[in-house]
Amino acid sequence: MSRIVERLEKFADKSSRWVTVIAGIALVGMLAITIADIVGIKLFSQPVPGAIEIVGYLGVLVTAFALSYTLVERGHVQVEFFTARMPPRVQSAVSAFVSLLGLCLFALLAWRSFEYARIIQTTGQVSMTQRIPFHPFICAIAFCCIPVCLVMLGQLLRAILQVVKK
Repeated sequence: MSRIVERLEKFADKSSRWVTVIAGIALVGMLAITIADIVGIKLFSQPVPGAIEIVGYLGVLVTAFALSYTLVERGHVQVEFFTARMPPRVQSAVSAFVSLLGLCLFALLAWRSFEYARIIQTTGQVSMTQRIPFHPFICAIAFCCIPVCLVMLGQLLRAILQVVKK
């Protein structure tokens, strides 16, 4: 069972790193559009059309595509005030429970986001100024929940192994 967990964790880590590259590209895009907008305003009195809207959409991509890697690196805020005083097995049980809740949450988020994206695509909703469709960004959020679920599943299985370890 330990080997299966290791393989899952390795796959989740690789998939998280892959989607983080997309977050990095989106971040560079945000910077480029912001700089181009500032230069356009200051030098040519002409801003980049829809810059605020595009930067907002790229911000969604940066956030969504960085979630799983942040989880792998344990970069999220955790409050361990109470659990730090518990025995190691109890800490692992709490960790397993939290991972299970997170897994359920992100699986639900992925499912409902895909459904919502389909509805938004069917109704043809687009942004106000640039007429950019919403649904690809909602699909990106849903897609990014998959590596998060893989990471959480690995953490859940690892915690369960620590609970039942003799």
